[in-house]
This record gives sequence, C-alpha cells and structure tokens, in this order.
Amino acid sequence: MTTYKGKFDTDFAHNKQVLNEIAVVRSKGLKNEIAGYISSYLRRELEEQEEKESVSAQSESVDETEEIEEQILN
Repeated sequence: MTTYKGKFDTDFAHNKQVLNEIAVVRSKGLKNEIAGYISSYLRRELEEQEEKESVSAQSESVDETEEIEEQILN
C-alpha cells in the first residue's frame, strides 16, 4: 500500500476506482472489502494526525499562558 498510498483517499468509491486501475480483483465483495479497509485505515490515520496536532497546539497555548503569567508576576 505504501507504493500507491498517494492515490488512495478516505472516499470508498474513489478507492474502488483506484483498485480497478492497479490490481485485478475479480470478486466484487473482496474489492469492496479492500476499498473499505483502505478508506477506514486512512480515516483513522487522519484522525490520529489531527489529534496529535490538537494536543501539540494545546501544549503550545499552555506554554504561552505560563510565559504570560511569569511576565505578569515579574
């Protein structure tokens, strides 16, 4: 999947089309299962990345608040 990761998206229908282009999957059910797995995998990966970014943004705002408190106290 890492070879074609840039081609896939979180959209199920798009992933089915990409699978048609890069692989021969004769079973409709298997193709749907693979496309669904890729969609959910990328969605989870995106959510984890957003979560990490929000945690880092929160820690930055805490750091800024601490700096402001130090300036006020001094």
